[in-house]
Amino acid sequence: MTILHQLSLFSPLDLAAMSLLIGGWMWIGWRIENPAPGRPSVSVLMADFRRDWMYQMVTRDPRIFDAQLVSQLRQGTAFFASTSMIAIGGGLALIGNTEQLAGVARDLMQDTAPAFVWEVKLLIILVILSNAFLKFVWAHRLFGYCSVMMASVPNDVSDPLVYPRANQAAELNITAARSFNRGMRATYFALTATAWLVGAAPLMVAVLITLAVLYRREFVSRSREFLLELPAQQTATPKSDRASRSE
Repeated sequence: MTILHQLSLFSPLDLAAMSLLIGGWMWIGWRIENPAPGRPSVSVLMADFRRDWMYQMVTRDPRIFDAQLVSQLRQGTAFFASTSMIAIGGGLALIGNTEQLAGVARDLMQDTAPAFVWEVKLLIILVILSNAFLKFVWAHRLFGYCSVMMASVPNDVSDPLVYPRANQAAELNITAARSFNRGMRATYFALTATAWLVGAAPLMVAVLITLAVLYRREFVSRSREFLLELPAQQTATPKSDRASRSE
């Protein structure tokens, strides 16, 4: 079977849906990490707080609290990396039984596509999941580097290396968080790609919904409004009001 013949098994709508998936994934990642100057994303705002965290750490004694925070961040990345590995293993097992998947599709959707089509659809999901796994693993390692850099910050505040080292730790922390966020977005789009198993149109709808959800969380969410509030404007809020405003 030639490559052209294999591609002919996919309709123009399938190719358009696949292009929308990849293009939307790349676009939302670029928009979140490179927002307009007057409209920062939640990820960009959190980067500033991570820098503040490392500068506050300099005068915190002892620094056990900071070490515990980094440890929790590493545990989170390890959890998602393990979850990605499990999902990849399940996908590889499913590729070996595409005939059964094709039989289910024929029963439910009257779809007569050959096994090759289902293999490609599953392979796309696995590629995106593999990207997520690699991002989570790198984030886990970077958080480890960050913890080492934090430990190298001198205890003497007057030491000239204190704030340069704290700044290095902050940048490592930010880079790790960026990799973690990329892994999360890859996980979202891997789940989105499963809609292709139903058809091209459902995939396009799923991509648009995913983009809308990600854009809302980064640019128009209540959490972003809280991050933009100035300290002087933050006042005690009654519990009932906080509950009504929570997401």
